[in-house]
Amino acid sequence: MRAKKRRREGKTDYKARMEMLKARKPRIIFRKTSRYIIGQYVKSEDAKDKVMINLTSKELLKYGWPESSRGSLKSLPACYLAGFLLGKKILEEKPEEAILDIGLLKSIKGSRIYAFLKGVVDAGVKIKVKEKMFPDESRLRGRHIRNNIAEIFNKVKEKIERS
Repeated sequence: MRAKKRRREGKTDYKARMEMLKARKPRIIFRKTSRYIIGQYVKSEDAKDKVMINLTSKELLKYGWPESSRGSLKSLPACYLAGFLLGKKILEEKPEEAILDIGLLKSIKGSRIYAFLKGVVDAGVKIKVKEKMFPDESRLRGRHIRNNIAEIFNKVKEKIERS
């Protein structure tokens, strides 16, 4: 009865979940809230999920990301950097091939989902994805937002690489 309730509420797509579990690979979960991006590295054993690494885009503030309205924590550059940070943390654990879990979000070319995924891939995690789905490099660096965000982006990325 519970499974039907989660489907009715639009919280779980059990067909997609079953396909991901059959792959027997760790999942990189992407979720977005009204203020942040959430990324998780999850392993499933006997249909029970174990969160290995959990982060939100709020962690970017520790690396120098601006708190102002233009330095949104869910912009394309912030999504990329959050994915890059998650990818670095995954490589510290044990590098494996993973699959993307976007839940009930729509897969749209060049969206925040793929900016996040590009960050994970650039960090060195192996994920099967088509390159054409990623946003343009200029948008990832934030040149469409304001001029100095690209400089901030580079500084934050360097700090993440050093840590």
